[in-house]
Formats: sequence, C-alpha cells, structure tokens
Amino acid sequence: MSKFSTALLSTALAGVLSTSAFAADYKFKFQSSDPAGDKNFQVQKEWAERVEVMTGGRVHIDLLPVGSVFKHTETLDGIKLGILDGHITATEFFSGKDPAFGLIGNTVGAWSSTQQLLQYVNYGGGFELMTELYAPYGVKFIGGSTTGVESFVSRVPLNGVEDLKGLKLRAPEGLVQKVFAAAGAAPVNLPGSEVFTGLSKGVIDAADYTVFSTNQKAGMNDIATHPVQPGFHSLPLIDISMSQKKWDKLPADIQEILTVSVRDFAKDMTTQLRIADQIAVKAAQENPNITVHDWSAEERKKFRAIARTQWEAFAKSSPNAQKVYDSITNYLEANGLL
Repeated sequence: MSKFSTALLSTALAGVLSTSAFAADYKFKFQSSDPAGDKNFQVQKEWAERVEVMTGGRVHIDLLPVGSVFKHTETLDGIKLGILDGHITATEFFSGKDPAFGLIGNTVGAWSSTQQLLQYVNYGGGFELMTELYAPYGVKFIGGSTTGVESFVSRVPLNGVEDLKGLKLRAPEGLVQKVFAAAGAAPVNLPGSEVFTGLSKGVIDAADYTVFSTNQKAGMNDIATHPVQPGFHSLPLIDISMSQKKWDKLPADIQEILTVSVRDFAKDMTTQLRIADQIAVKAAQENPNITVHDWSAEERKKFRAIARTQWEAFAKSSPNAQKVYDSITNYLEANGLL
C-alpha cells in the first residue's frame, strides 16, 4: 500500500472514530415508554442516531426500551435521581404526580389532527407550560411530539355524537371514561389485551384502542367493521426531556441542535405513522365488509364541547391542571376549535 493510500485510510478511520460513541463528549442514557419491537421505538432510535451525526459525534444517546430501568410511570424519578439522563414518553403517564400531566398529556377530544397539537405545543403556549410543569422535577422539556390521532373501532355505525348514546365501549379509566360517559356512552374497564375478544363476542360494541394501522394489522376492523378514522377522541402528547443540570452543561450549539432535532423527530414520527395509516385505510376501504366513518367538523366540535365540561371538572384537581385548562381552551377558542 502506498503512503498516499495509507494516509487516506488513516484519515477515513479517524473520521469514523470521531463520530463513534467512544469519542462522544456527552453520553446520555434515555428510556422510552415503548417496547423495542414497536415502530415508535424504531423511529426514536433513528432520532438518537441522527443527533449523534448532527453533533459530529459529540453526543451519544443510549436509548433503552420501556421498563429497562424504571416503570414507564417512574422515569421522572429516574431522571431526578440521576440514574436516567432523559426519556421519550407519553406525558400523561405522570398524572399520578400532578393531574396537570394527565390533562395536557391527553386532552381528550381536543385535537382533530397532529398539526393542531404540535402547533399548540410549539407556538401556542404548550412549550412554555411544559417547561414550567417539569421545572420542580429538575427536568428540561426539550420538545413535544405525538403519534397519530387514534382511530375508534366499532361494531355499529357511528356518524356523530348522537350515536354514542348507550354505546357500550372500552375506554381507559380516568378522564377518557368521564368524557365518554358525559357524551351518553356506557364505558367499561377492559384491558387492552382483551379488546379483540370483547368485540368479537359482543361484550363491547366499540373501543378506544390505538391508531388505525395497528388496529387493521391486528384484525380489529374485520370484527368491528365501522371504524371512525381519523378518530375524534385521543391524541397523546409525547415528550423528549432530560436532566436540567445536564442540559445546562451543554454548549449552546448542542442545545440548539437538540431542540431542532426534536421538531424534526415530531415531523418524522407523525409522518411515518400517517403513511402507515393511509395504507391501512386504503386496504380497509377495499374490503366491502368494512365502512370507514369520518366525522364532520361540526360533530367533532360537539364532542369537544362535551369534553370541555370534563376538562373543567378535571382542572379543579390541582392549580397546575387549572393552568393547563386555561391555556388549552384559550388556544382552542382563538383558533375557532371550540
């Protein structure tokens, strides 16, 4: 090998090593609220890898799947204790610490699209509010994302609020059940693992479950042939956050890179899941036995108005929950969504 070739090889190797985890100036351990095999987790891993490239190898994030170190409801404690450096999680998981996290984490019925939620977070006051809510825990809110507006699986036609009356449906305990009950439905407790069986046997007529593509893949739409897509009820806030102390030690350029990277992550996550949903919807529409229902803007507003009565009651749970209620309702009113 010539001296010139040797020099080129050395330069190439140096470049590889400079962007490897071993050369990182800042190594962080983040825990996700999703399992390793989930598509959400794969998108999150891609984000962590991009951060390493964007920072020229100065930052390496070791992303762990749900439950690796702490339960999904305990990662705030893990960051506060210094065992975890950060997390990617659904904000609503911390409603046990403050109901405000439950209300901002999943404001049932508030959002009809991912863009509405992301606009609120980035430009409508959500970012500042999350920063305030996390401050007592020593956690820095880097930015927010979401997944997709969840579909609604149903064995019977649902074209609006009136059709919810008397509907026996599965919904998570707490705010979600209260909103559906206020709309006239009859919510029941049922683990996610029993939704398919409950629908197939007629134990329930409908279910708040997850996004359309996941429902379609699981065969939900084959037994509950009247899905509502996009859904009208659930859109969770996903946050990427880290230790405030460790954030404060980062150079300004890395802080800016992380901030911008989360905005890119939000676009990546919502776009990939929307594409998966579009493919799944097309497949469902080609099945003559499945009817996909899409609620009108007017019906969505009706449901949102009912939901607001329950947000208002929930807001009384804590001073911070009241702040969330005021912030979100002011935003919705200003944008003609209430």
